[in-house]
Amino acid sequence: MNEALPDVPEVRVVGLPQLTSGFDLVERLDLPMHLKVHGPLEPLGGEQLAQLAERINLRGRGGAGFPFHKKLRSVAESAIRRGVRPVVVVNGSEDEPACRKDTVLINRAPHLILDGALLCAEAMGARTLVIGVTRESTQRSMETALAERGLGNGRRSALRARVQRNPVRMVTGAAASLIRSIDGGPAIPPGRKVSASRSGVGGAPTLLSNAETFAQLAIAARIGPERYGNTGLYDEPGTVMLTVSGAVARPMVIEVPTGVPLRYVLQLAGAPPVPQGVLTGGYHGRWIDAAAVDEAIVSRVSLQRVGGSLGAGAILPLGQGTCPLGESLRVAQWLAQESAGQCGPCRLGLPAAARGMEDVLNGGGPAALEALRQIARNVKRRGACSHPDGSAMFLESTVEAFTDDLAAHVLGSGCGRPVEGVLPLFEGGASPTGVPGGGEENGPSRQKIHVDWTLCRGHGLCADIFPEVFELGADGFPTVAQADVPRFAEAKAVRAVRRCPALALRIEEVTRGQAPSSRTPLPALSPGRGRRALGR
Repeated sequence: MNEALPDVPEVRVVGLPQLTSGFDLVERLDLPMHLKVHGPLEPLGGEQLAQLAERINLRGRGGAGFPFHKKLRSVAESAIRRGVRPVVVVNGSEDEPACRKDTVLINRAPHLILDGALLCAEAMGARTLVIGVTRESTQRSMETALAERGLGNGRRSALRARVQRNPVRMVTGAAASLIRSIDGGPAIPPGRKVSASRSGVGGAPTLLSNAETFAQLAIAARIGPERYGNTGLYDEPGTVMLTVSGAVARPMVIEVPTGVPLRYVLQLAGAPPVPQGVLTGGYHGRWIDAAAVDEAIVSRVSLQRVGGSLGAGAILPLGQGTCPLGESLRVAQWLAQESAGQCGPCRLGLPAAARGMEDVLNGGGPAALEALRQIARNVKRRGACSHPDGSAMFLESTVEAFTDDLAAHVLGSGCGRPVEGVLPLFEGGASPTGVPGGGEENGPSRQKIHVDWTLCRGHGLCADIFPEVFELGADGFPTVAQADVPRFAEAKAVRAVRRCPALALRIEEVTRGQAPSSRTPLPALSPGRGRRALGR
């Protein structure tokens, strides 16, 4: 069985180091060593910074790959238009079992990340900087780095800077989840997709990007776009941080220039010469086969061209001795457990997809395979965040990549190979628990909110006031009949009840000895849906 990756695995570099400069000298670059290795950094104006990001084609390194210069300009324009100061947020919430690049940077080079974040804060006139983390090691390293710079969260500080630690959960890394937690709520998506550039922390325009993105910006600001562009590809210059694990002799984080053959990266980590497949981009990524590995280079465009994904920079090869569908089933089950539990496509769809994969493995035949494909199609583009979409993409890619094994399981008695647990998960298969942010506010509900269908007239105010629980269906009525009230939102529930024009809502206390429902909210038919709704 493959053990869980440590917070800071082995670090390697191909070519000249940029982000990992100084790693051969010390375990962690404190501020004096950071300045000795990288040198001082001069401030830049807002448009200068945007032009720099545009010239080096800097894209977010957290998975989505959104152009950083567009995000920077959007936040600045929104702040000027509204006459408010923006907020800068560093997302270091790396909660996927196969990803460690940001954790390595925060633990070993925290000041490089702060350099980039502070450049942006000064250029835009921000007075608030928040660094989101989920691990004890990253919290400790970043808090130490802030102290080394004399930065704090005091009211009289010119720049209020602090670390926000959240639970280790897949959905915690979503931008909306991090913003919600900074505002005092739970670290789960709010259910409504609002651009952070327009309304983020405290309703202010918020520049939120991945930890590596800010570190790359700091490197480019020091050496300039021309010298930065001398490394890597012309259209994707610079280096990339990758986490390589799976069927490898030495799991590692590696900094490589773009354009390096993917085959070479796998050889450095001791991967099999001819892997069954390589998962690119992590557990929200895509599989590519051995032929594609020989063709691919480390590049967002190249990996997309061969059917893969750079994503969050995780690369996971599989050897010939393990069942790829069984390995993928373990990941699918973990992805289902990582649901925030607040929208149907995620809370119901992902467990159903994992069960569908299990049915296929257990000889369910073509019907089981078609059911799995249908479930994966149904969960996409319908969730409160990107978790259902990424999980569905992983499942669909698995079915497409391993056709021979799929045929053996669907039409025969299976492929005959064991499941060795090569793809890393957290210990016990679940995310760590007992960390800050998972306390009483996320605990069992003390109240339930109910809809009285005999009174409800579909005014829709409940969805406006209490979107954490209520959303409206195509017929304009709420899509739930009853739901547990999250502790953090009890005041919202009371407000929704009081403002309902038809008096169709009521709250009931959960009595002692009565276990609150583990499924919230509960799907139910609203008036007028009839048989068509039942058939969905």
